[in-house]
Amino acid sequence: MQSPDLFLIIFIVLGAVCRVNLVSVAASILLVVRMLHLNRYMPLLERRSLEFGLLFLMISILVPLAMGKISARDMAETIFSPIGLLTVVGGVVATVMNAKGLALLQTYPSLLLGVVVGTVLGIVLFRGMPVGPLMAAALAAVAMSIFEFLKR
Repeated sequence: MQSPDLFLIIFIVLGAVCRVNLVSVAASILLVVRMLHLNRYMPLLERRSLEFGLLFLMISILVPLAMGKISARDMAETIFSPIGLLTVVGGVVATVMNAKGLALLQTYPSLLLGVVVGTVLGIVLFRGMPVGPLMAAALAAVAMSIFEFLKR
């Protein structure tokens, strides 16, 4: 058994034991791709999976709007309220930080293991929501920048 297969099996088991289905399903899909010798599609999965994941996340967020549960007036009132303006700022900060997290993971792909383990721990121990692995890497990148700054 090759090392990548073993790691994928570990993630399948870890996800099942910790009841984090997303980790188990993702690792299972990748293991099946490897077992069917479809490795030539791995770069495509690597490039496009994040986009598809974000697409479906955005769809889930926009469903109430599409169903008419939120009116244009409600949106305008909310966006220009103090908390609405804070969410706009939060969105800007999050996207800038996510870019740093993506750069960190592209530079050090092995850090992804820590992100996945941290995500599983966050779900199991703190009832977290696994929509932010990229944000987890972003927070790590910011923490590393602060650490480097303080080290000078």
